[in-house]
Amino acid sequence: MAYDENLADRVRGVLKRRRGIREKKMFGGLAFLVNGHMACGIIGDELMVRVGPDAYDAALEKPGAREMDFTGRAMKGMVYVGARGLQPEPRLRAWVEQGLSYARSLPSKS
Repeated sequence: MAYDENLADRVRGVLKRRRGIREKKMFGGLAFLVNGHMACGIIGDELMVRVGPDAYDAALEKPGAREMDFTGRAMKGMVYVGARGLQPEPRLRAWVEQGLSYARSLPSKS
């Protein structure tokens, strides 16, 4: 599965000048990792965000968000965000920041 290069460039723009961020192709898409943990990524034309289990229900209430069901089952703590939830640009930034915040709260894998 290919991923949306335009969305990837937008996410890179949010992440520029950040230290400790690594890109990795995974799940047939692109993931952005912090300290070895996925913070967010792109599958097809959707942003996936690791929000954590405590913020999961609130995240699903936001525009464009839906449960991440990559494996056919909902992955609690992960959401997909479609185009409607990524415009205007501050919405994209807020999602990416939320993913970064959660990933940074986890013990480092590196």
